[in-house]
Amino acid sequence: MSSILLLSGSPSTPSRSEAVLHHAAGILSDLGLTTQFVSVRDLPPEDLALAKFDSPQLKAIQQKVAQAAGIVISAPVYKASYPGVLKALLDLLDQDSLTGKVILPIATGGTLAHLLSIDFAMKPVLAVMGATHILRGVYILSSQIQFDAAGTPQLEADIEERLRAGLQALAQAVR
Repeated sequence: MSSILLLSGSPSTPSRSEAVLHHAAGILSDLGLTTQFVSVRDLPPEDLALAKFDSPQLKAIQQKVAQAAGIVISAPVYKASYPGVLKALLDLLDQDSLTGKVILPIATGGTLAHLLSIDFAMKPVLAVMGATHILRGVYILSSQIQFDAAGTPQLEADIEERLRAGLQALAQAVR
């Protein structure tokens, strides 16, 4: 069974972009894939800020990246780009750590003005890290994600459909 790494680039909790990742985990499970979850918050802030390449938490994340057949990266958009804390984590990974991985980028933002942030901010960095199979990203407006009384994310129908299509493409690509 193929393993998919779910990487949250959100520095805050709760987080809509992270909620989408947990929702995606259920869809991927239904597609017969196993998932592992990693958050930028798994690394101590000083390890990120001081670029501690010998951090035990970083080594654990590097191992999960190496073992994954595919990676779903979800992050909020701040000022037309993903958070700097995600960039700091990506900078600490091996230069070619995404070689051979299928990547599905997801971004959440407050306005359609940030729609191209996946293509112009996220994809170039992923490509430099060796990713050659980057799927069409899924951009989700924060207003298109609601939570029910139990805290479960409820996506608008068209967003749910686009997310499922992206995850289906990921599943097909890693098989």
